[in-house]
Amino acid sequence: MEAWHEVVILTLMAGMAMPLGGWIAQEERIGPNWLETELRHGIIAFGGGALLSAVALVLVPRSFDALALGPAVGWFLAGGLAFMGLDIALNRSGASASQLAAMLSDFIPEALALGAAFAYGGGSGVLLALLMALQNLPEGFNAYRELRESTHYSARRLLALFFAMAWLGPLAGLSGYWWLADYPAAVGAVMLFAAGGILYSVFQDLAPQARLERHWGPPLGAVLGFALGIAGHMLLG
Repeated sequence: MEAWHEVVILTLMAGMAMPLGGWIAQEERIGPNWLETELRHGIIAFGGGALLSAVALVLVPRSFDALALGPAVGWFLAGGLAFMGLDIALNRSGASASQLAAMLSDFIPEALALGAAFAYGGGSGVLLALLMALQNLPEGFNAYRELRESTHYSARRLLALFFAMAWLGPLAGLSGYWWLADYPAAVGAVMLFAAGGILYSVFQDLAPQARLERHWGPPLGAVLGFALGIAGHMLLG
């Protein structure tokens, strides 16, 4: 099997975790109500921890060698400002898709990095794809819940949307493999831009939603999500 075939398969498998997470959110029925509520908040916190691990262990460290200090800080801040602008625009329009944007801003740069890694001859593609899939699962769950509550889209339409978005993974992966591998500074800029946006989204949307009065379990989900990132990072290393 040629390397670009592996890039397509791995990024598509990681992307399909998004509609799978949405399907679980659609089918999930747990009683009593307090348990279902705590589970939802725990999954939100888990997704936030996974996103933070992507920022701290994947997106930011892998950009250091490609960019100087000034451009690195500039792209990171630009990502946060861009997501703030998106958040303001969505708020004014009455829509809510911040968790969807966070999910894609995590998935697409990592798919770019996976494709570039295969072009460099790295052998960590399978493990990176696994980490991406494990991140996309709770993020798909949370994004589905958010869109279901804030839009009039049917469950079938949302799952179809998530299925279509999964194909952005192969597109990004092949872009990284064929074109961006020769431009590591461009890959680094995309990853830092995404990292800034993710960090904004975690503290603006996910962290406040994870908290429940007189419940201490859900925040542990953030610890578990970050622990997942540590495990993936150590395996990749």
